[in-house]
Amino acid sequence: MGQEDKKVYILDTNVLLHEPLAIYSFQEHDVIIPMTVLEELDHIKDRRKDVSRDARIAIRAIDDALRDATPEQIAEGVRLEKPGEETLSGHLSIYPDHALPEKSGFLPAVENDNRIINTALYLQNEKDPQLVVLVTKDINMRLKAKGAGMQHVEDYRTDQLISDVSLMSKGFRQLDHGFWDEVGEVESFQEGRDTFHVVDESVLPDAFPNEYVIDNGEQFAARVVTKSDGKVTLHDLGRERLLGRQAWGVQPKNVYQGMALDALLDPNLDLVVLTGPAGCGKTLLALAAALEMVVEKGIYSKVIVTRNTPEIAESIGFLPGTEEEKMAPWLAAVTDTLEVLHRHDESPDGSMEYIMDKANIQFKSVNFMRGRSIQNALVLLDECQNLTASQLKTIITRCGEGTKIVCSGNLAQIDSNYLTPVTSGLTYIAERFKSFDGAAHVYLNGVVRSRLASFAEEQL
Repeated sequence: MGQEDKKVYILDTNVLLHEPLAIYSFQEHDVIIPMTVLEELDHIKDRRKDVSRDARIAIRAIDDALRDATPEQIAEGVRLEKPGEETLSGHLSIYPDHALPEKSGFLPAVENDNRIINTALYLQNEKDPQLVVLVTKDINMRLKAKGAGMQHVEDYRTDQLISDVSLMSKGFRQLDHGFWDEVGEVESFQEGRDTFHVVDESVLPDAFPNEYVIDNGEQFAARVVTKSDGKVTLHDLGRERLLGRQAWGVQPKNVYQGMALDALLDPNLDLVVLTGPAGCGKTLLALAAALEMVVEKGIYSKVIVTRNTPEIAESIGFLPGTEEEKMAPWLAAVTDTLEVLHRHDESPDGSMEYIMDKANIQFKSVNFMRGRSIQNALVLLDECQNLTASQLKTIITRCGEGTKIVCSGNLAQIDSNYLTPVTSGLTYIAERFKSFDGAAHVYLNGVVRSRLASFAEEQL
């Protein structure tokens, strides 16, 4: 590849906070980091926030890449090398943007964003006709850069698996006809009380493990077990059986909740992803299944409940009490759900205390999950839509033998400034784990919380 064919990518700070190893994501192309970005990372790394860890990882990655280089080599560009990545042939350099000459058309260098944009504008002119691209996850910064004359501005999409959230798998296939109307030859067999069908792959093209199949009738419901040699094996569940499933006194109100509960209660599934609008029952079903599997069936020894909160690392230390007590304000959704499950008891408060002790329910901060190895537990990770793919990977890799993790979230309620439904870590793992036979994803279609919640979800 000639020098003119190589692109030059200038990275904004938020790209390195979103994916600390982003410098290795551009293969044969060159990466430039303005000095202002390093300064911002330096300020962030000592903050009492979750992003400080990502800042430190990014700084270490840059240091590893440039450790043995001279100042001249760093200015010119050092070859990027990563073990196991033979496609990398680009270079990494640091650009001293504070030394940029005054030039008409540049933005006033009073803000860090402006300095980074000015660097991109300067290099766009200096390296012409080579393509220079500014990469940032800040929408406003992208608009400012284009307005200032930057020809190529992009979002960082290396961890984006789909182009539109409407293309995201729902974890089930809803046929617009009767299932048996399209089936020719079928081989059926019994294993105990369970019935299985083997059909041709053409009946269910692109099927994946643990995908649910329902038709437009009132009876058929199944789950894909395997796909091989042009054949798909289905576990016949039946809608009536799905709707008859029960966990801790909770029964599904629709077939979507039935599919979710089936996945939650299956100990052979290590990961269950629940998505859907507010009020569709994600937290209620997950907690009911957790209590059922810990208290009633004894499959797991404890329930660990955690969630991401942008302010938590900054303010949790100033709250009184134990870690569980500090976490209580952010996990009110779970305690509210516990109250719902026991509201008809003679002494609801006593029941809640007894169950929290019996099920060994532990409220943990996401920050304190790192470095742990969680064994024989059921982990409920709520509000996952606000986590990046990198953060979710950190948490999922904590799960040891005999541990099941349930990730739930509503992609319409993302609080992060730099995440969208297609770049959310929740979307990423739902798509990435589709081919894993130990994972299932169910989109809970429909609000069951109340008439008011249902109308609000549809109309607001």
